[in-house]
Amino acid sequence: MSLRATFLPTAGVVGVVLAWWSFTVLGGVPEFFLPSPPQIFDAFLQKPEYLLGEAVVTLIETLAGFAIATAAGLLIGVGLAASATADRITLPVFVALNAVPKVALAPLLLFWLGFGFPPKITLVAIMCFFPILLAVKQGLTSAPAESLELAASLCANRRQTFLKIRFHYALPQIFLGLKTAINLAVIGAVVAELSNPERGLGTVISRSTSNFDTPAAFAAIVLLAVISVTLFYGIALIERLLLPWAREISG
Repeated sequence: MSLRATFLPTAGVVGVVLAWWSFTVLGGVPEFFLPSPPQIFDAFLQKPEYLLGEAVVTLIETLAGFAIATAAGLLIGVGLAASATADRITLPVFVALNAVPKVALAPLLLFWLGFGFPPKITLVAIMCFFPILLAVKQGLTSAPAESLELAASLCANRRQTFLKIRFHYALPQIFLGLKTAINLAVIGAVVAELSNPERGLGTVISRSTSNFDTPAAFAAIVLLAVISVTLFYGIALIERLLLPWAREISG
């Protein structure tokens, strides 16, 4: 990774933090309304083990739900790409289900699945399933026609065409869907934790705001941002390592 690619995002984060700090100090904003970055850091130092432990819980929920959504999205996406009839029948159903507010599902999942990890992981999976499904289906049906014709002229069978042509050209689109979905997975975990405040950073935010401990709530929010950014760039790194050719053929 070039120095420019590392420096610019870091400079952006530092600029936002400095602007935030200047606004809270120069504007005389009360701590309970909007804490400054040093106050948030102090709140983290007061209970780092507790906050990091809750962050691990949220991370487990996020990764488990994301893994389930990825597996389901890949399998169903391949099926829809392989059958135009199945695509026409089921895609409107998936679109309608995706339009349902996920916040409304959280209490229902709690009623159906009980307490603990199952309802939270399920909500995370529901939250990030549709972008993966759409990316897989769109990617598998967007292979260049000339490549498909070349495979047919070489007498490639259906399996060979899928692996060598369709899946190959679909990978950049699939990774785009994964990068979109991973942030939704973190959001889904927090929504589930706010609806069922047992463990996790969403629970920290809920309890801290109830106690007017705004710095602790912001410390949890910052940890959520760190988790989300780390997971996003982790997927981007895997994409860069697995698909070095994608950057060469893209604009």
